[in-house]
Amino acid sequence: MTKNLSRRGFVRAAAAGSAAMAWLGAGGAPTVLAAKADKPALLGGTPVHQGGWPHWPKWQQAWEPEVLAALRSGRWSGAGGGGRIAQFEAGYAKLLGAKRCVATASGTTALMVALHVMGVDAGDEVIVSPYTFIATYNAVLAHKALPVFADTDPETLTIDPASIESRITDRTRAILPVHIYGLPCDMDRINAVAKKHNLAVVEDACQAWLAEYKGRKCGVLGDLGCFSFQESKHIAAGEGGAVTGESDELLDRCASYRDCGRSFGSFKGSGYFSHGLNYRMKHYQAEILLQQLDKLVAETQLRRQNADYLTAALKQIPGIQPVRLPDNSLPAWHLYPFCYDGEQFHGLSRSKFMRALAAEGVPCSGGYHEQYFDGLLDQLLNSRGFKRLFPPERLKTYRDSLHELKGNKLACNTTVALFHSLLLAQRSDMDHIVEAIRKIHAHSEELAKKA
Repeated sequence: MTKNLSRRGFVRAAAAGSAAMAWLGAGGAPTVLAAKADKPALLGGTPVHQGGWPHWPKWQQAWEPEVLAALRSGRWSGAGGGGRIAQFEAGYAKLLGAKRCVATASGTTALMVALHVMGVDAGDEVIVSPYTFIATYNAVLAHKALPVFADTDPETLTIDPASIESRITDRTRAILPVHIYGLPCDMDRINAVAKKHNLAVVEDACQAWLAEYKGRKCGVLGDLGCFSFQESKHIAAGEGGAVTGESDELLDRCASYRDCGRSFGSFKGSGYFSHGLNYRMKHYQAEILLQQLDKLVAETQLRRQNADYLTAALKQIPGIQPVRLPDNSLPAWHLYPFCYDGEQFHGLSRSKFMRALAAEGVPCSGGYHEQYFDGLLDQLLNSRGFKRLFPPERLKTYRDSLHELKGNKLACNTTVALFHSLLLAQRSDMDHIVEAIRKIHAHSEELAKKA
């Protein structure tokens, strides 16, 4: 996976090494080049990383004969399943150690299917992590159910199991933990609460392909698991999704619901058709995904190696705290996040820190924000349907509870994240990330004063 270091790459690495020596106080007078490299780019210095980063997604010509054959077959629709879709479902299930997999049109539709099959209906409540992509909320809302937010543990960025039980009401039907950024949730504690209260558990593993928790893959740790194969994802087909699990009965119902309610396996419904929607994957999408299974395994290993290297180095920098992981877990690292403490950077704001890091040639983002204050929830809660389903006092209590999510607020305000394709670069590029942050820390007082 790691290509040989080019001459240009060697020059960049050498410059970064000189900058590191100057920052660490190495003996000897620093050269003019080293001094300039040590100065932050926002203050007129030389960026640490002057090359690009791996593009995503990346097409491979070797895939074309099989994908072209799928297109030329004239069978594009996923109606009735079988064919390449069935091949992908079998291959992906095997990769996860799951009994079965049901392919869908997207990660969102995978969530829609799973929640329906687990009995989530109008007027129900689903406990969910607030630190997630909006699709998690939307899948619950589309069932005319209420997404009730447990708090986020800001050290893990995943749902805080200790905050779940207090959110349970007589309307609660399921818990929807999110393995955000490919970081496994503490599933033992979540499952224990679910079992105590007889609740379904649907894993949102849409960013957690091959992530592991105590020797098992995410997506097989609850009743059902949901995945996304959208363009940014580690295994991508533009769009696409899957539901995984261990129960033939549940997965037969999933296969039926995603295929307009056609009878499937043990699920006969009320005749040839029962209630369902068209959430099918297409055969040529399945073929594109089939071509990537081995690639997913290899790239996941590389991401983990580079992430481990980054974590060991970044935790030595004051004010930078990598995420805490559950014991015996392996992340997928859809994004590589860390907590940024501006007080350890002379009050340098997170936004200025991110600007400074981007100027050094390291693109980054602030992750998710408090989306429940964006207006989407108010729009739905004020709708005729939700007012019919929930009494006014429940909706008021629900709105008030959004201000109790202190852990999530902290996570939203302190997280900085790197996109997963950066973890597919060379080890010397990981050194550039570390050196860029060290440089910003060393000059943070000057940067904080800069407008």
